[in-house]
Amino acid sequence: MQTYVVGGAVRDELLGFAVKDKDFVVVGSTPEAMLAAGFKPVGKDFPVFLHPKTHDEYALARTERKTAKGYKGFVVHASPEVTLEEDLARRDLTINAIAKDDAGKLIDPFNGLADIQAKILRHVSDAFAEDPVRILRAARFAARFTDFNVAPATIILMRQMVEAGEVDALVSERVWQELAKGLMEEKPSRMFDVLRECGALQRILPELNRLWGVPQPANHHPEVDTGVHTMLVVDYAASQNFSLAIRFSALMHDLGKGTTPAEILPQHIGHEERSFNLVREVCKRIKVPNDCKELAQIVAKFHGKLYQSLQMKPSTLLSFLIELDAIRQPARFKDFLKACEADSRGRTGLENCATPAADLMVKVLEAASSIDAGAVAREFSEPEKIKTAVFGARLDAVNRLFKTQ
Repeated sequence: MQTYVVGGAVRDELLGFAVKDKDFVVVGSTPEAMLAAGFKPVGKDFPVFLHPKTHDEYALARTERKTAKGYKGFVVHASPEVTLEEDLARRDLTINAIAKDDAGKLIDPFNGLADIQAKILRHVSDAFAEDPVRILRAARFAARFTDFNVAPATIILMRQMVEAGEVDALVSERVWQELAKGLMEEKPSRMFDVLRECGALQRILPELNRLWGVPQPANHHPEVDTGVHTMLVVDYAASQNFSLAIRFSALMHDLGKGTTPAEILPQHIGHEERSFNLVREVCKRIKVPNDCKELAQIVAKFHGKLYQSLQMKPSTLLSFLIELDAIRQPARFKDFLKACEADSRGRTGLENCATPAADLMVKVLEAASSIDAGAVAREFSEPEKIKTAVFGARLDAVNRLFKTQ
């Protein structure tokens, strides 16, 4: 039995990055031998084990044979006869197909080290085409390694996979999983650039794909193109280390602009409501978690209204807060404001612009939240009177705020 460190741990060490987790391939062993050595089985689709002490993952060397479309359409073969090179050959990218033995010697049959040095993301073999998840992974690595480029031959292969319908076989949970990882990388826009280039974005997120080429008023959006703006917004959110929910909201916030009637362009009257409906459809289709879905929906629906808040009277500002459920969910409201900040600063030349509307709404929320609603409610018995009295007390607090400005 021989063990090798493989994949991301070797790649990241060669790139000078901190290695967080190590994965191992075991050559010349069997499941029975691994169990006898105290390893704990965890693999569902192929033999993977956890080390009894370190809890690192050890997978038996394996090969795969394509039997159906999609990323689950494989028959896996693991046996003591499978070689290390055969195991590495089934991996996605050459930079992930490097192994290291106990002595520190690199085993690099597919020239992954050369591609690391040349900063190229290249498929290991034509077997790449058998798993559509690899399209998403290649795009995600482009977002992580911002100075790497996908090899032209790999783009061509990915395009052929899209045309063959492989992407259509992806299950929604896996699509979300990879998109979420890509959104959390250093420059998420690069993921979507790669997905657009190979045609996969049109199949996975057509609502997002159609934003490119849609104009916006140049006086508000110097970048003009809605798709370009959306990528600037997402990258700004990433630059601020915002949460996944905020980054997803940034990605979704302007979907409605893709359905604006051509005769009113570059204006986008009513795009917020259209965006809300499209976000709801996307979240249902790819099974987006509730926290991301709920924030994305309120950002889509209300980001335009936030910018009008500077012209609102106190009662309207308070009603807006209630509409956003900001008093009951202040943390989500602050995330809403961060997503709107990304929208405002995701414009060419306006990356450091002030956000007075957001600043105002924070102060209004603080004033409204200073009221003890329970104490006010105890003075009344009828629900409608309680509601009116609490609103009045909060409005008085907001009015006092404006008097002290």
